[in-house]
Amino acid sequence: MNKANNFQRIRELNYLQKAVLAAAILERMTPNYGLFSEATGFGEEQVFKNALNLCWEKLLLPKSKISLEKQIEKIEPNVPELSDFDMFGTYPAIDVSTALLGFIQGLMTKDDSEFVNVAKISQATVARYIEFLLMSEDITPDNKLVREHPLMQYEIDVLSELIDFVEGMGRITSESIKQLKAQAVSDGQTNIGLAIESA
Repeated sequence: MNKANNFQRIRELNYLQKAVLAAAILERMTPNYGLFSEATGFGEEQVFKNALNLCWEKLLLPKSKISLEKQIEKIEPNVPELSDFDMFGTYPAIDVSTALLGFIQGLMTKDDSEFVNVAKISQATVARYIEFLLMSEDITPDNKLVREHPLMQYEIDVLSELIDFVEGMGRITSESIKQLKAQAVSDGQTNIGLAIESA
């Protein structure tokens, strides 16, 4: 399953399918923020979780009176500055923030390219983490090493399975969304392979 193939498949989904797929990917990314927050004492993961839950609700009930602008206002102060922290975990935390803010923006402007970007950001997080792992073993990372790394292969496989799931979902109902969310975190780990503590 190659990378281009996955992104091509995402582009062929309809607006709502792209949106729920992006939300499912965010379910896998958000705990990275929690781990960063735990390690540094900065920010509140709950703000991200609440915002994501409200986005799911908005997808299910588009006419609901949820203020997405308010969610952006809550998230922004929780976005870490790279220069303030000397640890790798800052990168995934910033990626989560960027992906979630872009996703909410996409919902507000009905711009589904923002949903495709969520998948791209997730994959970029994995690539950066692989580079970090290789360099810590004194291996100079290149595209081939990153692409063929088990973590990247796994990310591509998981994305492919999520796309399969979304393609087969039919109507978006609270039940099908519940199944999709469960599918997204069924392996109990984030996109970079860190264990997700079950809530």
